[in-house]
Amino acid sequence: MSTEKTRYSDSELLEFKELILSKLKEAQEDYDLLKGTLSHSDDHGTDDTGRTFNMMEDGSDTLSREEVAQLSARQEKFIQNLQAALIRIENKTYGICRVTGKLIRKERLMLVPHATMSIDAKNAQNK
Repeated sequence: MSTEKTRYSDSELLEFKELILSKLKEAQEDYDLLKGTLSHSDDHGTDDTGRTFNMMEDGSDTLSREEVAQLSARQEKFIQNLQAALIRIENKTYGICRVTGKLIRKERLMLVPHATMSIDAKNAQNK
């Protein structure tokens, strides 16, 4: 009679932690780049002293800044989700589906390390 695993082992949690820390470092670097792009509001990437852009280019610039702002917000949320996953690892609750209470498959966690729901629970939610 086999018993179903209720949580990942400490060695598995360490493996997930290393993965999350590497993703977190990469995500933070990307976020810093995006924030840097946003903070240079009038930097046109050149040393121009005069304004040579027409209104159409200004509109394009505004749209581009809005897209960067949205990407920045998404990246910030991703970082928060990864940090929450690290807390779940420390609490030894990482990888447990918040809907079913069963373990999320390891393959899913390797692809989406901040996942809090199993594929079945996620699919049921989207119906």
